[in-house]
This record gives sequence, structure tokens and C-alpha cells, in this order.
Amino acid sequence: MRGRPLLFTTYQADAAILPTTTKKVMMGLLLALAITLPLQLVPGLKWLGQNEWMVILGQAMIFGVGALGLNILTGLAGQVSLGHAFFMGVGGYTAVILGGEQTATLVGYGLPMWIWLPAAGVVAALVGMLVAPTAVRVRGLYLAFVTIGLVFVGDHIFRNVRNVSGGPSIGREWPPLELRLWKEEQPLVSFEADGPWFGIELSSQAKKYLFLLLLLVIFALAHKNIARSRLGRAFAAVRDRDIAAEVMGVNEVRYKALAFAVSSFFAGVAGALLASYFGSRIPEAWDLLLSVQFIAIILIGGAGTTAGAILGSFFVILVPRIVQNLTRWMSDLTEGEGLLSSLANFILSTGPTDFGLVGTSAIGPGLSVFQLNLVLYGLLIVIFLVFEPLGLFGVWLRVRNYWKGWPFTY
Repeated sequence: MRGRPLLFTTYQADAAILPTTTKKVMMGLLLALAITLPLQLVPGLKWLGQNEWMVILGQAMIFGVGALGLNILTGLAGQVSLGHAFFMGVGGYTAVILGGEQTATLVGYGLPMWIWLPAAGVVAALVGMLVAPTAVRVRGLYLAFVTIGLVFVGDHIFRNVRNVSGGPSIGREWPPLELRLWKEEQPLVSFEADGPWFGIELSSQAKKYLFLLLLLVIFALAHKNIARSRLGRAFAAVRDRDIAAEVMGVNEVRYKALAFAVSSFFAGVAGALLASYFGSRIPEAWDLLLSVQFIAIILIGGAGTTAGAILGSFFVILVPRIVQNLTRWMSDLTEGEGLLSSLANFILSTGPTDFGLVGTSAIGPGLSVFQLNLVLYGLLIVIFLVFEPLGLFGVWLRVRNYWKGWPFTY
């Protein structure tokens, strides 16, 4: 209604994905910006179109798909899970069995991506359904311990099934991101080679970026539609008060099992994409740290929200690179003089006898960049849980509400 953008006269209008004109315009501008990034047309953001940043952004979008899946289970249905890495591993190895090349020691059927990518999600969902009857019998901290057990069981299986995984510390090659009708030699569309697309010269990383952007949009729409459907409302009822939901007619066991299945489907697809994106993956990579990263994404981005899962994914993936670049910059400052140089010398340790909070030398004191990132994850989780439980999405809501109410404070 003109002049009353937040006044909805129908339930359909209130539950729309983009209910206001402002949101539609902002989403259109954001998609236009994301699509044009590889072309390096946006002033001030041309550096994001470089191949090294395309790799990082592509990884963030894959993590976004996985985070949307965990958000369905944890954010919408309220089931704490630390086993996301296990389901990603199941999806990844399903993809490599169906799409990988067969050798004397490895299993592979060489099927096209339109088979192995959906199959990775379906098999992971079936495994999630098998696990669900046991998992739904417990809740809270006990459920977290059950799902942690899945990670350790999966780690043992992945290491020892050598004809599938390639063996510990070795791994194997995953099928490339290419579209084929069947097993023909020349793919219809290849995301692995540089070349023109619609008359525009693009690198392989730019092609992968655009493909992953399309998948992220599809899964984000699926997540949003699940959240606003009857299924999503049932998940929310179980999350908020499972006993009351059961009294109201919501089958708690059924919907918890469905939450596990849907979450596992997203995780399986993300695992297949992640391994194929980097070309190979060792069995040890599907570990507890990967699950903790996804928990950090949900808590930092904002549990239960589609935008929060995506924001958290980009934040968690980009922060290590930002920290690395900042460390390099401060390392250069240590060779100069002045206040900034003194501050950099206090923070950084550049040698075995040098004091510093962060060490740039392998044998020096202080935290490594990897350890610093882990500390940052922990600190950010604590900070957001204490001061902003809705995460980055909650920060955006505060900024938006302040802007709408300005200059008034109420």
C-alpha cells in the first residue's frame, strides 16, 4: 500500500520472500553486483574479480550452501548438530564414486555432474534419515555428543575405505565441474577452462564463481521457502517448545527426522561441490573442525535466518584471508619507525627470540595465523552470543531500525 510499506492486507503478502519494494530493489542491486564482480566493472571492487579472490568467494558460496542446511536443522528446528562434516563427507564420496575415474585401486563410474551432484545430496539425506531415529531420542547437549560421534565414525570409515577415499593423507581426484549429457569426451559446458561465455572472455575461476552463485541462489530460495512453509512452521514449533508442539498435533519425531534429512541433503551437495572445487580432498579433511566452522557460521551470521547463514559464510571464509593480509602489512611495518611500527613490533613476533602476540616465524613465540583464526572464531561466537544473539543479521536489523526511526530514539 502506497505510503505504508509495512502494512500487509493478506497473509501471502506478509509471507512473501521480498515483501517490500526496498527489499526487491536491494536484492536486485546485490545480484547485479555479484554477477558483475568477475568482469571487474565496479569501481573500488575490481580486486575482488582477481582469480585469487574468486577462489575465496567460491569457497564462501559452497560453505553458504552447507550453512543453509545446518541452519534448517539448528536454526529452524532447534537441533544442535556437530556432525555436519560427516554428511558433507558422505556427499563428497558419493560424488567421487559416481563421477570419478576408475583405476586399478579406486572405484569410479565416470557419470556426468547432473547425476553425481544431486545423488550426493540424496545419499546424504538417506544416511541422515537412518541416523535420525537415534538422534531424535535425545536433545540438547546429548544430541551434540551423538553427532560428534558421527564425525569420528566417519573419519575412521573414510580413512580405511581406500578404494573410495584413496587412503589417509593421500586422497584422490574428484570429478571436475563440467556439464555433459553422458560420457562424451567434449563437455557441453566446462567450468574448468578459460574461454568466452556469451562473447565475454572469462577465466575458469570466474566461470566456477558464476556457477556457484547460481547454486547458492537456488538453495537460498529453497531454504527461504522451507522456512515460510507449513514444514518450516512445524520446525519452529518443535524448536520453541517441543512438548507444546506435540500437544498441538505436530509429530515431533517425524519433523526432527525431516529436519535431519533436509539438512543432510544440503550438506551432501556442499561436500561434493567443495571437493570438486579444489580437485581433491584427503579423508582427514572431513573433521570436527569443519563442523565447528559451520556452527561458527550459524552463530555469527544469525541462526534461523537465510541472510544470516550467507553472511556468516562469507564472514568466516574471508576473515582468515583478511587476517593474513593484515599480518603481512604489519610485518612490513616492523621494518620502519614510528608509532605504527612500534605497535606492529609489539603484536608480531618475527623471530625465535622476539616477543609478540602473533608469530610470523615457524619457530617463534606467539600464535600462528591459523591459531589466531581459531581464537577469533571462539571470541566472535562468545561476543555474538552475549551481545547479539541474532549475529550479523541482528546487527543489520539494529542499523535498519535506527535508520528508519532517525532522528527519534523510539
